[in-house]
Amino acid sequence: MKLTFKIAKAELRNLFYSPIAWFLTIAFLVECAITYTKVINQYAGQQEMGGMGLQWMRHLTQGVFTNPYQGLFTSVMQNLYLYIPLLTMGLISREINGGTISLLYSSPVKIREIVFGKYLAMLVYSFILLFVIGIFMVAGVFDIKSADYGMLLAAALGFYLLLCAYSAIGLFMSSLTSYQIVAAVSTFVMIGILSYIGTLWQSVDFVRDLTYFLSLSGRTSHMLGGLITTKDVIYFLVIVYIFLGLTIYKLQSGRETKPWFVSAGRYAAIVISALIIGYITSRPSLIGYWDTTANQDNTLTANAQQIIKELGDDKLEITTYDNFLDNYYWFGMPEQRNDYLGRWEPYLRFKPDIEFHYVNYYDMPLALGYNLFEGYKGKTIKQIAEQRAKGSDLPMSMFETPEQIKKEIDLKPELNRFVMKLTYKGRSTFLRVFNDQIQWPMEAEVSAAFKRLLHANMPVIGFVSGDGERKVGKKGDREYKTVTTDKTFRYALINQGFDVDSLSLNTQDIPDNIKALVIADPQSELSAAAIQKIKAYIAKGGNLLIAGEPGRQQMLNPLLKTLGVQLTNGMLVQQSEDFAPTLVLPHLTKTAIGFAKILDEPSVDTLPVSMNGVTGLSYHDTSGFTIKPLLLTKAGLVTNTMRRNPDLDLVNAKDDANATSGGGLRMVTMSGGGGFATATPVSVGGMMKIGAKGLAKRATLTSASNEVFTTAVALTRQINGKEQRIVVSGDADLFSNSELGRYSPQVANFYFSTALFSWLDYGQFPIDASRPDAKDNRVTVSTDHVAFLKIVYIYILPGLILIFAAIFLIRRKRK
Repeated sequence: MKLTFKIAKAELRNLFYSPIAWFLTIAFLVECAITYTKVINQYAGQQEMGGMGLQWMRHLTQGVFTNPYQGLFTSVMQNLYLYIPLLTMGLISREINGGTISLLYSSPVKIREIVFGKYLAMLVYSFILLFVIGIFMVAGVFDIKSADYGMLLAAALGFYLLLCAYSAIGLFMSSLTSYQIVAAVSTFVMIGILSYIGTLWQSVDFVRDLTYFLSLSGRTSHMLGGLITTKDVIYFLVIVYIFLGLTIYKLQSGRETKPWFVSAGRYAAIVISALIIGYITSRPSLIGYWDTTANQDNTLTANAQQIIKELGDDKLEITTYDNFLDNYYWFGMPEQRNDYLGRWEPYLRFKPDIEFHYVNYYDMPLALGYNLFEGYKGKTIKQIAEQRAKGSDLPMSMFETPEQIKKEIDLKPELNRFVMKLTYKGRSTFLRVFNDQIQWPMEAEVSAAFKRLLHANMPVIGFVSGDGERKVGKKGDREYKTVTTDKTFRYALINQGFDVDSLSLNTQDIPDNIKALVIADPQSELSAAAIQKIKAYIAKGGNLLIAGEPGRQQMLNPLLKTLGVQLTNGMLVQQSEDFAPTLVLPHLTKTAIGFAKILDEPSVDTLPVSMNGVTGLSYHDTSGFTIKPLLLTKAGLVTNTMRRNPDLDLVNAKDDANATSGGGLRMVTMSGGGGFATATPVSVGGMMKIGAKGLAKRATLTSASNEVFTTAVALTRQINGKEQRIVVSGDADLFSNSELGRYSPQVANFYFSTALFSWLDYGQFPIDASRPDAKDNRVTVSTDHVAFLKIVYIYILPGLILIFAAIFLIRRKRK
């Protein structure tokens, strides 16, 4: 052991007696300084500008240090392969070229002591590079409010392990040649091979596991995110073991004479034993995890963990059905198998015995958004699949035909899309991908699917039908398919753990398993039988959502009267230079924000809710309910007791709004006959002009512009040992396909609709997978201070090291 340390000391002395080590250290320091100050200056500038940009300042520790695009660790680690080969290229090749290797062979020093000593010297130098980047880690602790220490330490470990792996590779390459430049180039090539090998032979299951394990690419990603796993740590140890072992046997072959097959057997033993170790330790049941982040961002939330715990040790099977002709076919290709399994890793951590199966097939996709045959004129489904398979260099034998897959399972209800079937204790459910930027199901959707496997009876939301109410299975603008049964929409009720049912109260009774009943914009008066059933449901304490529309207040007011709520006559209008006056934008009250954690987010709680055609609500607490407003707005009200006439339009509405002096919001009363229309004031206190098929109508101002109107309320009371919950809205379109289909980040309809159903279900669904807000959301430095830091980090520190290195090398040369 003493000889190992002596060799390491001698190697370090040689390393720093040459300018190369000093030059690389200074270059590394400058690179770190430029990257760190650039990123921290961006956040400081954004913070000083203020405004809406502040809401995006979250997880700054990650943004400064581990962001995949500009973070300090990720930026410098991309260039580490340029540093290490220049240091390792002479470790052994210098001995071979100078002839001193013969002296080492003839000395009593063991080969492994030589190898370990030289490698130890590289570990010390790697620690120096870690110390350099540690300067900026310490700076980040002071420059970032509540910096995430755990993430920084995990990232530092990943950085150091990568240096160790590169050093072992470089040491082996240096033992193969007497030319240092050849050793450096060979190290570059070997690092490239190990980075690329994870993409080779991915269609062969067993080979895919081995090559994926050997791959360097992305191996530090978990640690950069604050998650340390035994699989990743052992990987780097295995890489070091392989190349140090190969180096020892290579040098050993120079000291002794052995048949070629003995030498080859030694090398093979090293590689095979390493692969066995890696394969075994990467099995899900043998992997250990340590989430070092402050908010446990890499770990499933407590709710999700509890659901998985309820699954117990019983077998859970996940079968992937992948349609080769669908847009998402790539997710199910063999080449993506390891990425697919990586998405399940957070769940495998808590249930490592999940079994995965894969089925590839081809059939007519039903959710492409276009006609597949238009691009393949005159071809059959089979011919299209064959053409695409040939272009993708895939054998048709890997795909089941439409006839074969239909014998196994009917995927037409799933639109013949990429889908995962979860099977547990004889029950099954589907887990889908979605048409959004994230695409893959997140923790809430996966947890809801697990919950569905555990409980056959899921909460049912019943939608009343039979009198022209909004329908849950249609795509029309006014219908409710998006929010209820659209399988491609992440936030649809069926994807969040609910079941959806339609009920015709004229012919059906309300089932006992209904969690909440929805009455949305009936086009005709409810029958006496339907009203009686609804009243009985309310009397038993059932939860309810009632949504009306202007012009049809009389359809719901008789029922609402028993609750102490009424839809007021007329329609609210709001002046806007950009939108029709019928578009009203009320804001959430504190009561509404309390419905769900997502509404309490700083970027959401101030957003309005888009209501296109809404009437106000009047209410009083004399019916036994406590009534609280959910949405409040300032708007004008056009009173009219007649039904909506679809032939009327608002051709002059925008011009009238622009012509209005003083702006603001008004309540107006219609005068003149026929039809239902809206108005905006031409002048304060004057007469109003309505565009309706070119006919001028008049309206008179009847309210001040500062009047506040309620557009949605919540009713609660204690009954039968529980809290009964009812929501009444003056607009039924806020949940419609048209409103949710043109989602805008400037409105809260998405969040509000989900929160309403969650409140009606007492928060059981959707599964709460939220985490506490990150505390590292501000920097403690100004742009002026960053400018000073640039001078210190980029010029002064490197300059001091340069001066010290020059003095050190000059004195060494004199000696």
